[in-house]
Order: sequence, then C-alpha cells, then structure tokens
Amino acid sequence: MKQLIIFNPWAGHGYAGKTLAQIEAYLEEIQLPYDLLKTTHPGHGIELTQNADFSQYSGIIAAGGDGTLFEVINGYYQNSSKVRLPIGVIPVGTGNAFVRDMNLHDHDWKHALDVIKAGKTRKFDVAQFTTEGETWYYLNILGLGVISDIIVTGQKLKVLGNISYTIGSLYQILRLKPYHIKLEVDGQVIERENVFVEISNTRYTSSFLMAPAAKTDDGLLDVTILGPKGRIGLMRSFPKIVSGEHIHMKEVETFQASHIRVETDIPKVLSPDGELMGSTPLEVNCLKHAIDVFWK
Repeated sequence: MKQLIIFNPWAGHGYAGKTLAQIEAYLEEIQLPYDLLKTTHPGHGIELTQNADFSQYSGIIAAGGDGTLFEVINGYYQNSSKVRLPIGVIPVGTGNAFVRDMNLHDHDWKHALDVIKAGKTRKFDVAQFTTEGETWYYLNILGLGVISDIIVTGQKLKVLGNISYTIGSLYQILRLKPYHIKLEVDGQVIERENVFVEISNTRYTSSFLMAPAAKTDDGLLDVTILGPKGRIGLMRSFPKIVSGEHIHMKEVETFQASHIRVETDIPKVLSPDGELMGSTPLEVNCLKHAIDVFWK
C-alpha cells in the first residue's frame, strides 16, 4: 500500500520545496508508492491528516521540520479512523530534532526514506498536554520560560532571517527575570524560582542535547529545570546544552515522571516542538507505546 506524505514546501526556509523533485525521484527509484499532499498555511497539516482515509495507506509521513511533525501527530489523533498507522519523517525543515534520536542528521532525507521503505517500526511514547482547555500531543519536547520567550521574539523578527533567533536570544537574556514555578511530578510537589522548564520525550531539541537520558519508550518524560542564573553565566551555559553537560550544573535539576503539572505566578507561553501554543497552567501525561514509528 501507499504512504501518505504530508509535505510542507516552506519548511527549512523553502529548502523542502526546492528538494521536492529530488525526493520524488528517489521515491520512484526505491519503488515506494505514495500520495503527496502539500500544506499551504499554518495548521494545514493537522487538517490534511485529520481528514485522511487511513484505510488507504500503510503509513503517514511528515515531510518538513519538527513543526510539520507536530501538526501531523495532532491531526493523527483527531482522525476518526479505527485504523492506526505508523508515523514516519522526511527531515527537510529547519529543526529536525526528532530524527537525531535515530542517529540521522538535518536534511538526511534519503536515509529517512530508506528507513520507511524497510518498513521496520518501534513503539513510541506520546506526550499529551492540556492548556487553556484544549488537548494537544507532541513527540519531542515542550518548553516554557526563556527558551520559549526567545522563540516569541525570534518570530517577530523573522524578516531578518536566521539571525532573528540570535537577536531574540540576546534580547531575552538581557531582560531575564526569574519567575516562580510550582511543579507536580508524579505527585511530588516542587516549588522554585525558575528560568526555564523543558519536558522531553526525545533527547534533542534542535541541535541541543536537552535530555541526554531520555528514552522514547519507557513511559516517562524527562523534566529539565534551570534555576536563577546571571545573564553572563546563562550565555556561557548554552554550549553545554549542545553536549548535554548542562545537566551537571548546580542550577539544573532533572526529573522523570509520567504525569507533570506546571503552575507559574505569571502566565508563560508554551513551545511544543518549537511551535507557540497555549500558556501555563499546564498538564502533561506520557502515553506509553501509544504510536508506531518507522525506525532504524
């Protein structure tokens, strides 16, 4: 049977669209049947996946970045079909954190297609979160605090291109102000002054090794929190997140839990898989082995 590919041509600042002809040629070369639907606007991936006839396919493939995968997984859970299909990824976006757990790299789309063609799958945990009265799902990571604030500023400056998030980082660090947080992790209550919280299902966010110990099939989410830290110290800490060494900093605490509730003294915007959606208070549950994923 065919694969259904939800394709975001604007992913990777247009890289995906420019690469489409090569991708289709390779699909023909490896004899992988498919239907391809292009997204045209934010949220369109949710609509296309939600309305798809799952009985006609052997898998649903998100072609884009982590934002495209976020839309596909949410459309998947809104689809009324009794058929449950495996999920695959073609990494042609700006952020491709999901495939890093497969030991693939940015734009390593040929190898990703080889994985789909091989047809091997594994059980994968899904994070379900509720905010502002709505329920959503993600496969990678959800953050709040300074990292989410950087995304907010970066999107406002998007016209400047890739440098927008660098400027956003400097702006948010210069105006950094800790906030009070109340965390409930599997019934244990923790209250702290805080800079950011990241709730991870996979190890990576973008190229950052945020949760080195995270496993995608253990029924647990990895929580990383950063306490108050000076502006200069915070800027010096960013390279440690690339290597995962940040977890050894005295200001960093890590927890594992299947149920997490987050309250803050002021509403904080959320960034699931790099998207901006909802605000605190927040409730997150790990759905163990909830989906099959094409995997190496």
